[in-house]
Amino acid sequence: MSYGSIHGTSSFTQGLAADSQSLAKLKLEAGTSTPESIKEAAKQFESLFMKELIKSMRDANASMKSGMNDNAGSDLGTDLLDQQFAVQMSGQPGGLSQLIAAQLTRQAAEQKAAALGNTPATATTPATPTTAPADPARNVGSHSNAGKSGRAPTAGQVEFVNKLSDAAAQVEKATGIPAGYMIGQAGHETGWGQHEIRQKGGAPSFNLFGIKATAGWTGKVAEVTTTEYVNGVAHKTVAKFRAYGSYEESFKDYAKLIGDSPRYAQAKLQTSSPQAFASGLQKAGYATDPEYAAKLSRAINTTLQMRRVQV
Repeated sequence: MSYGSIHGTSSFTQGLAADSQSLAKLKLEAGTSTPESIKEAAKQFESLFMKELIKSMRDANASMKSGMNDNAGSDLGTDLLDQQFAVQMSGQPGGLSQLIAAQLTRQAAEQKAAALGNTPATATTPATPTTAPADPARNVGSHSNAGKSGRAPTAGQVEFVNKLSDAAAQVEKATGIPAGYMIGQAGHETGWGQHEIRQKGGAPSFNLFGIKATAGWTGKVAEVTTTEYVNGVAHKTVAKFRAYGSYEESFKDYAKLIGDSPRYAQAKLQTSSPQAFASGLQKAGYATDPEYAAKLSRAINTTLQMRRVQV
């Protein structure tokens, strides 16, 4: 069924109210189509429900009929009248169709998220720690739950993406690193903003990527406990991290790290694929978590999905 057929004539709409096969097709269409088609599908579901409700009420009062005037013609007339009532009562504000539309929308989002989250990693994604040493300027711990496939984006994830989209877009224009990739990695590193690194006293560090304050860093510093992986085994340690004045500064510093360091040259050339980009970062030693590439690619895919919905 095409999109145009969903918005057909009133005769089609009335016929659809009693046609369960058409409704099944419309439900399938609603799962992959626009908000308008989902709304129309919900209206038709409600129409079918209302028709069945009216029919059951008539059946309950069947004992009150004399039967003298009952015939095939009158039954057809009654059925058409019930159908017309059902169509007219459907799609009202606050009605059942709004609840159905909300459910269909959630199901569509969950199906898309599941499809993206379950996308298999490419053959280049390492399943074991790489031989490249970890970047000493990098935090290897992360707090993302994006690796749990089959879940629709949460309200917190949507808010996180919206908050950082403008700053990331500005850095993308200057560096060519996709904004969706940077936001996805920031979400993975900070647990979608729930575990951002803070300075002493609780002031924000705006450090979205866990970049450490190495010997050459002259700016502000935040000291926190982080997780390091040695031979695949996690260890807690206290480390110093860079602190910025804004999220845009954090994006710029990350882009500078990826763009200027020869070790990440290959990763920067692989932005056509989230899996390839994430694998390139892990191979270059961006983190020591043996599952970093798989987790990061899922976080990036989650971000790309949300940004597509926004557009």
